[in-house]
Amino acid sequence: MPRRCAVPGCGKTTSLNTLPKDPDVKEKWIQFIFSKRPSHFSVNAHVCSVHFTDDCFENKLQYDAGFARTLLLKNQAVPTILDPTTPLTTSPSCSGPVFKDVGCQTDRPTQTSVGTQLSFQTMRSKYRSKETQTELSTKISGVDVTIPWTTSQPFTSTSLKNERPAKRRRFELEEGEESVSFEEVCDTQDVKCDPSQSVTSVTEPSMHSMYTSRASHEDTKYIVFENCLLELFETCPVCSRACDIQPRSNGTFVAIDQHCPHCEYFRQWKRQPCVGSTPVGDLQLSASLYFTGASFFQIKKVFESMHLKMFKHTTFRRHASMYLEPLIIHKWKKEQEDLVKNLCEADKVIIGGKMRADSPGHSAKYGSYTTMDLQNNLIIDIQLVQSKEVGGSYHMEKKGLKRSLEWLEACGVRLDCIVTNRHPQIQKFLKERNVTQYYDVWHLEKGLSKKLEQIARDKDCSIVKKWQHSIRNHLYWTAASSTSRKEKIAKWKSS
Repeated sequence: MPRRCAVPGCGKTTSLNTLPKDPDVKEKWIQFIFSKRPSHFSVNAHVCSVHFTDDCFENKLQYDAGFARTLLLKNQAVPTILDPTTPLTTSPSCSGPVFKDVGCQTDRPTQTSVGTQLSFQTMRSKYRSKETQTELSTKISGVDVTIPWTTSQPFTSTSLKNERPAKRRRFELEEGEESVSFEEVCDTQDVKCDPSQSVTSVTEPSMHSMYTSRASHEDTKYIVFENCLLELFETCPVCSRACDIQPRSNGTFVAIDQHCPHCEYFRQWKRQPCVGSTPVGDLQLSASLYFTGASFFQIKKVFESMHLKMFKHTTFRRHASMYLEPLIIHKWKKEQEDLVKNLCEADKVIIGGKMRADSPGHSAKYGSYTTMDLQNNLIIDIQLVQSKEVGGSYHMEKKGLKRSLEWLEACGVRLDCIVTNRHPQIQKFLKERNVTQYYDVWHLEKGLSKKLEQIARDKDCSIVKKWQHSIRNHLYWTAASSTSRKEKIAKWKSS
């Protein structure tokens, strides 16, 4: 014998839930079923899902979208709805047809039936039925549903089978066409072009509402084929008849206009959100290429081989100049201010300086002098110097160091010492400013290696060549393990 719902007057046999194990919650269930606790009752009593509210289920959205077969109750869920005749969205056995639009990004329409009068929210006029009411079984997005039809003429199932979806257009609007502007793709693609405002009736939250709180750059992206995408818009979600589809594309952006000529249903769907008139997906793709150092033209070849839509190089450069590069400068300035603030509070600041130049031929035109906090291994400042403003590439390093020191003094940073190379102008400049200078170990090792190579060329000193690697290692060990001048000299001479 099938089990039935224990609530008086219900007696349903589907979507039953057993009594919970928690004694407090179980006592509330018993009070709801029997009003007063009886002296004897069955421990196998069941309550169907129609007596619970939406927030009592863990997978309500998945169940409405068709991704779950049964509803799962929360541990502390308590039934509160006594009248089983009240139509609830949580009840799998409620009266009337149940729509599950899995493929369409919209909520199911509200349907009202009074006698022989049928009214849809999207229909302005009302039609009085003169014939018998007929039920048509069909499929919407792969889910079997039952739709009541009441028309002034008899309706046959063959009329819907013979009516094929309207022939859809190919993506003809490309980025390179001059006759189509980006603003015409989606009515300037601003906030006014929100697909949620084009839907005629929205009554329940969809699966997409679970992810609305997620940031756009953290949202997961997928590769969608054109045929699979347009299949979602061939059928009207209201009257389930053929619709007119108009796709438009620009770069990675796609907008689809869906219009039903029968019930005047219309909506506009966009593949990605927009900020003003800029698609967020295009901007994120440009940022990924720019920040990772990838080549735009190599990535474009990958896109073309897969027939993926992509914007032009001019769009990529516009994104870089208008958004990405200002963002990098803003981020650099903010972190630089925080670093300098910490250096001003420190008592002992040790920095290192080095010039890096781009040398086309034998003379460098531009050079960047970088200063670094050696205690935290963080870049403090970068100064760009051009050779013609200092009278030659030989004087660029001194000019870059001078600008960095003046900027640090203006910020209030007190230097303890500085580590540089053995440039003669740098030595003289720092001596005049009374700044303690130390040489970089790499430059000392480089100069020592050149002298050892010259000595090893002599026939009587050829054995020195076998000791070059050990001598260089001993030099690095002396500099790294010593804390005072006398200790360094003693360790170096100990070899």
